[in-house]
Amino acid sequence: MNEENRTPITDMRTVGVPVTDQDRAVEFYVEKLGFEKRLDTPVEQFGGRWIEVAPPGAAITIALVPTREGVPTGVETGVRFTTEDAAAVRTDLQTRGVDVGELLRWPGVPPMFAVHDQDGNGLEIVEQA
Repeated sequence: MNEENRTPITDMRTVGVPVTDQDRAVEFYVEKLGFEKRLDTPVEQFGGRWIEVAPPGAAITIALVPTREGVPTGVETGVRFTTEDAAAVRTDLQTRGVDVGELLRWPGVPPMFAVHDQDGNGLEIVEQA
């Protein structure tokens, strides 16, 4: 990369996931998925609160943003979380009442499965190779 193409952007902090009810979303991500709540502060201009959750020890967070015109819920987020054992996590989440998909095992690809949050937003859990 040459100097004229270099960006001053240095990292990634958070990914926004639209939700209809922030309290219900916090309950799902913290109670069902076992994430920790890292930030929760009112933001009047935003129409709710700025809430960030993440797996313990993760650098990147999920911001639970209120849905609004042009920011619908029930979308495939493209967010991929990692685990050491996808099958065990899938079983655990099922016992917690989480909507989980089939455990996919394709040749040359790590095992993975889909999860849907309380608003139908799609997330993936992928076994770390």
